[in-house]
Amino acid sequence: MDKLSDAEWKILDLLWKNGPMTLMEITHALEDETHWKRTTIVSFLKRMEAKGAIYHIEGERAKMFYPKEKQSEETLKETRSFLDKVFRGNVGLMLSNMIEQDALSEQEIEELTEILKGAEK
Repeated sequence: MDKLSDAEWKILDLLWKNGPMTLMEITHALEDETHWKRTTIVSFLKRMEAKGAIYHIEGERAKMFYPKEKQSEETLKETRSFLDKVFRGNVGLMLSNMIEQDALSEQEIEELTEILKGAEK
């Protein structure tokens, strides 16, 4: 899948959370938050299909849009891309940078500690 914009990620996240949706359902779900018009969402959906992020099936009354990949697969790819680009693929470098910048709360540090303990098992 080609790289998605923040707006396209918002639509993809919506499809992951709600399952297949029509254009009308997507528009209604995002209208309060984004104020995007139907035509804007149509443009996003066309680009997302061209990038391989979603696909549609013709329904009786409307197209149903589906995410092409599972959320876990795509978020892992995006995370790996970010790590490679910004931290040369080094998770430790990212974490030490965040700690030096006081970017992690005590709760987040505790959560990370528990995650790492679980990974050791």
